[in-house]
Amino acid sequence: MLKVLDHLEEWLITFLMGAATLIIFVAVMHRYISGLSIPIVQDYLLQINMSWAQELCIIMFVWMAKFGAAYGVRTGIHVGVDVLVNRLSDNNRFKIITFGLCAGVLFTAIVGTLGAQLVWENGMHYSVFKMIGKDVSNIPEGPVTPDLELSTWIVYLAVPIGSYLMCFRFVQVVWNFVKTGELPVHDHSHVEGVEKEKPVEDLNWFEMDDNLHPQDIKHHHHNNGEKKS
Repeated sequence: MLKVLDHLEEWLITFLMGAATLIIFVAVMHRYISGLSIPIVQDYLLQINMSWAQELCIIMFVWMAKFGAAYGVRTGIHVGVDVLVNRLSDNNRFKIITFGLCAGVLFTAIVGTLGAQLVWENGMHYSVFKMIGKDVSNIPEGPVTPDLELSTWIVYLAVPIGSYLMCFRFVQVVWNFVKTGELPVHDHSHVEGVEKEKPVEDLNWFEMDDNLHPQDIKHHHHNNGEKKS
């Protein structure tokens, strides 16, 4: 189950990043080409409204940032200053790190709860009550975004979902640290899905297929002479 969540997290971040980049590229090309005096093409492009692209990309980057923060907690990619902590004794270091991780759990839980309250009061309760058939005559529908006219509570939903996911990741790190004493460390040289090749022991970088190279030609002739004799 956790593996599925890990992959879902990575796929979502990758999709949002790639889609946002593509949308920005299309919007820029549309703006550039529609400014050129090309018969028919210019008239056709001017009829296409791309004003929503910037707003959509902003929303996608907000969601990507929240899920990326949770991914950072899981992989240890967040920047941290641990010079002083590493100079402490093992016992004190364990206490300080545990306290910091628990503070992360508490903080993200609070942000997630406040975010959930904001989303609910910003129009989510209207949508939920309307969907289940309750009377919504006295409930405000909530604001919408300027270009996409999307309910803002859908955009703000990234705050509670992302924060609660971060909280869960902090709990995972705390549990693993208490059990093993290890923290997640991100290896910048590692590419996901690509296994590192193990170096061959006693590898001779000058060796050729037939074991003949300039450094060993004399030694090779000497060995051949011994064999003949």
